[in-house]
Amino acid sequence: MALRLLSSRRLASAGTGIRSLSSQASAPASNSNRPQDAEDSVHHEASLPNPDPAEGSRSAQLVKDHAKYMLATYARPPPVFTKGQGSYLWDLENRKYLDFTAGIAVNSLGHCDPVISKLIAGQAKRLIHSSNLYYNSWTASLSKVLVEKTLASGAMHDAATVFICNSGTEANEAAIKFARKSGKVLDPEGSKYEIVSFHGSFHGRTMGSLSATPNPKYQEPFAPMLPGFRYGTFNDVEAINDLVTDKTCGVIIEPIQGEGGVNVATDEFLTALAKRCREVGAVLIYDEIQCGMSRTGSFWAHGHLPAEAHPDIITTAKALGNGFPIGAVISNGKVSERMKVGDHGTTFGGNALACRVAHYVVSRLTDPVLLHGVEEMSKVFTDRFEKMQAQYPDLITEVRGKGLLLGLQLTKDPSPIVKAARERGLLIITCGTNTLRFIPSLMITTKEIESGLDILEEAIKATQ
Repeated sequence: MALRLLSSRRLASAGTGIRSLSSQASAPASNSNRPQDAEDSVHHEASLPNPDPAEGSRSAQLVKDHAKYMLATYARPPPVFTKGQGSYLWDLENRKYLDFTAGIAVNSLGHCDPVISKLIAGQAKRLIHSSNLYYNSWTASLSKVLVEKTLASGAMHDAATVFICNSGTEANEAAIKFARKSGKVLDPEGSKYEIVSFHGSFHGRTMGSLSATPNPKYQEPFAPMLPGFRYGTFNDVEAINDLVTDKTCGVIIEPIQGEGGVNVATDEFLTALAKRCREVGAVLIYDEIQCGMSRTGSFWAHGHLPAEAHPDIITTAKALGNGFPIGAVISNGKVSERMKVGDHGTTFGGNALACRVAHYVVSRLTDPVLLHGVEEMSKVFTDRFEKMQAQYPDLITEVRGKGLLLGLQLTKDPSPIVKAARERGLLIITCGTNTLRFIPSLMITTKEIESGLDILEEAIKATQ
């Protein structure tokens, strides 16, 4: 009933764009025979443009009927999304949301990019999959363009080969295997096998990448982890020599930790880490699954570093397919020469459809106009964040990140703010400890940012 009242109110005020409470919804409790909780619910829904779907709604009914068949993974909020376009999503109740999450940094070109939709339809009529037993033109073309664009961007100066897979965790799993194989080549006796990663990192959920993710929340349900993993402190230069030793075959690190709280590695730390890896013959892996693919305003987040700080491997996924599942591992010649036919493989990875999409995405994401736009839009965000920090100094303690991978560090649980923002039409997510994360489409406009941050300020005010 409340949803129908709200829909009627919206239709009545659609011409003016003015939000108003329905007379029934705002009537005092003394004029109603309904229980107080029902009255409060109507007040709540009528006062918000995007209230979470109520019990009895189509969304709630769909979840009730189908969620029991889905393995529990994420704790999902009530909306059921049915359509996306650009920086917006619509739910089953036809409510519109401005999306500052971009599918967790995936939809960098926005939802349902029309060219990508056309490419998928066209390629699906020609060739989807033929397996890695055979060549296909788009796997080769994507591999070539990834190497060429990486070299041209000023990142990884010795990029040479590409392994294409299906996801970020598969990319990291492959990189770990490549490092282990490299260790065996350098030390056939087998003592060079340790993998180093860092607290605050997130590298995936398969057993290898999970073993490189030192977070009890993710590891404890599946313990024990794989042997041979060591964990260090992010940005601790002094600890590097003791952490990375002759037993180390590989080091995996995110130049910007996304899930860990939008923590940016210092140039000093990455340079010292690379130097130590060269000294002991360890493979240096930059996990740019979230921070790469132009999200920081350059094709790779490490692109500003000198050549001596470049990695031996880059892993990528997320934005590479703009929503179509694909991942990739870019290796230099030193690493790729140590991998032999039969050492690694994949059935689905590198299929023609995924590679066709990714080839187009890479061409768009390396456009200088887009890269400049990321820097401009980043400043729109950070300028507002600084004003918000000044307004709420007891709540917002720090603004972190680069480009359009940004975080607001709060002093308390952001969950109420996330919910309040969602019910006002803005989607944001959290990471780390009490951190709000902002990873919108790279195509987002100034107007959309300002509109979303207006909603965020409303949400903060409503929850204080």
